[in-house]
Amino acid sequence: MDFGTFLLLQSPSARPPVEVFARAVRLAQTADKLGFDSIWCAEHHFSTYGYLSRPLMLATHIATQTEQIRVGSAVVVLPLHHPLIVAEEIATADILSGGRLDVGLGRGYQTYEFERLGFTLGESRERFDEEVDILLKAFEGKPFGHEGKYYQFGETSVFPQPIQQPHPPFWVVGQSQESIVATVKRGFNVVSGGFGVPLERLAEFRKGFDAMEVPGVDKSKIRISTQRPVYVTHDESELAEIVAEARWNMRVTLSLRQGLERVEKGHAVAVPFENEPSDAELLERYFVVGTPETCIARLKALREAMGIDHFNASFWFGDLAEERILKSMELFAKEVMPAFQ
Repeated sequence: MDFGTFLLLQSPSARPPVEVFARAVRLAQTADKLGFDSIWCAEHHFSTYGYLSRPLMLATHIATQTEQIRVGSAVVVLPLHHPLIVAEEIATADILSGGRLDVGLGRGYQTYEFERLGFTLGESRERFDEEVDILLKAFEGKPFGHEGKYYQFGETSVFPQPIQQPHPPFWVVGQSQESIVATVKRGFNVVSGGFGVPLERLAEFRKGFDAMEVPGVDKSKIRISTQRPVYVTHDESELAEIVAEARWNMRVTLSLRQGLERVEKGHAVAVPFENEPSDAELLERYFVVGTPETCIARLKALREAMGIDHFNASFWFGDLAEERILKSMELFAKEVMPAFQ
């Protein structure tokens, strides 16, 4: 199992953007030095839930500031963009990163974002599928045209083409069985889970994946990943505060996903929801938080339940101070990662 880390670039207290982006670069450089395999940049719009609107831009910049870590998007919200532009950006980022790019793609889930950009969330699945078809045609390296429901264009050649052929590895975020089946049919890697998904749901995902019959696809070659908030400490007196910070992210994520979002003057509001898990439940079933020994046990449980070969650690959540994030990353790299390598 290899390890990545995740940059949402959120700021509940609305810190200045220059400060937020500078922190992202420092965390990326730290992850590179500590031996993490990859770093992933999220896409969000119009609120303090995430300052990053173009993840491939930041991924490219991080590649110039690091030596060996792979860089990626987690995710490009494909239905919000023209696929030909996305194809050009992917190829450019792959070239400028020296072939260190992974590409995470997703349908998106925030009505708030879609409406402000003139799109309808209900169309996102159809748009996503059509746009993936266009991306794959674009990376064949020859002229092509397209006549679809949402896009129509005549003969077009996409320049540049990526270093990694035929394209960088694609990872697709999916929670529903329908999304996962569509991803597997294309032979793409799968990412499922997140802040608000309990361990037992991830086990159900694995059962569905194993039962899937997809002619022509070798499922053993498809990589499986999930993401969790992570905080490693030898001082368990910190845990209540850490859980509170992670709960902010979970509340905002779930409220945006369920269309209950509250954004006030750009500030994402953490909306409580019914039957929220207790702190103890979050630590047991949702988060990888605690001593190194506890975090190893949580990761082993995740690996057993879901069969992951990649884990994406979200060290920066809520308004955690940078020095605490860096200390947690170092402990994770030195005392947790070796148990899986």
